[in-house]
Amino acid sequence: MNSSVLRDARRIVVKVGSSLVTNEGRGLDEFAIGEWSRQLAALVRGEAGAPREVIMVSSGAIAEGMKRLGWGKRPREIHELQAAAAVGQMGLAQMYETKLREQDMGSAQVLLTHADLADRERYLNARSTLLTLLHLGVVPVINENDTVVTDEIKFGDNDTLGALVANLVEADALVILTDQKGLYTADPRRDPSAQFVHEAQAGDPALEAMAGGAGSSIGKGGMITKIIAARRAAGSGASTVIAWGRESDVLLRLARGEAIGTLLVAQTAKYHARKQWMVDHLQLRGAVTVDAGAAAKLRGEGKSLLPIGMVAVEGDFDRGDVIAVRDAAGSEIARGLANYASAEARLLCRKPSSQFEQLLGYAAEPEMVHRDNMVLSPQH
Repeated sequence: MNSSVLRDARRIVVKVGSSLVTNEGRGLDEFAIGEWSRQLAALVRGEAGAPREVIMVSSGAIAEGMKRLGWGKRPREIHELQAAAAVGQMGLAQMYETKLREQDMGSAQVLLTHADLADRERYLNARSTLLTLLHLGVVPVINENDTVVTDEIKFGDNDTLGALVANLVEADALVILTDQKGLYTADPRRDPSAQFVHEAQAGDPALEAMAGGAGSSIGKGGMITKIIAARRAAGSGASTVIAWGRESDVLLRLARGEAIGTLLVAQTAKYHARKQWMVDHLQLRGAVTVDAGAAAKLRGEGKSLLPIGMVAVEGDFDRGDVIAVRDAAGSEIARGLANYASAEARLLCRKPSSQFEQLLGYAAEPEMVHRDNMVLSPQH
């Protein structure tokens, strides 16, 4: 196994399934959640190499709600699932908050729906919130917002949610903790000749052929959803490890470079995936023109674009759209994600960030385009 993938990862998304979190539906597993919380805190503190930024994506709200409501069988009606999630989410969040606080680690609950990540503005807002929490040293605990979703906007399973979160925050790695040791060439419970897969390429079509259906009566996903999640995560350059959640110190050992579980390697480097996505935008919604000083800082120093350096705004665009950044001669010097819509950007031209709140009624990012969301154009 390529041990450097997790050892070098600085931002990691960890996903745990319902069967692990609720001990196969018997109720929240306090010991297991305590163990994962201890490991997450150790990763943040740098006890397994360099300090890491970690996000936990945790299933278990519906299963815990079923237990609290005395339901032995998972309901099919969406309103009953939503009710169970509302009841169970209280206990789930409380358990993580308690266990992380025991490790002197702050925690935050974040509930997401597919619509949050499909809408550009909400996508950027969710991203900004999560990156701020990570910067503050807080561990975000994410679950799907089951109390408001409908069939049209459900992620379908938290493996998919884990992959989308990895894409959202541009994580280096996704770790999916499950009740299996990893991926086998066939279901080892039915086929004694099944071989363990130590490493493969994420997105390899042969992997999906290997995976069986859902193996748990509690959770919704099976190994197939984990393989598809790894393919999704690889789209933004994140490799995925599928491992047994009850393996002793599994997160710390992975971070130290130990080969555990199945590693599905992303073939596209994180930076190149993001850069190519922006470069591939053939039709841009608008552009901003900058003065010579701002152009020099962008080209020569790779700085973010501040509104004080903007002299004009073209087009009609929203926050989160890809826009061009042009110099006075009209040449594109960069492109990136706009932090402000065109109407707001026009108000901010030539203005320092200290005036943003007065002009807009609120203060958001100081940059029009952050350098992390910008690709410089080749100089001719």
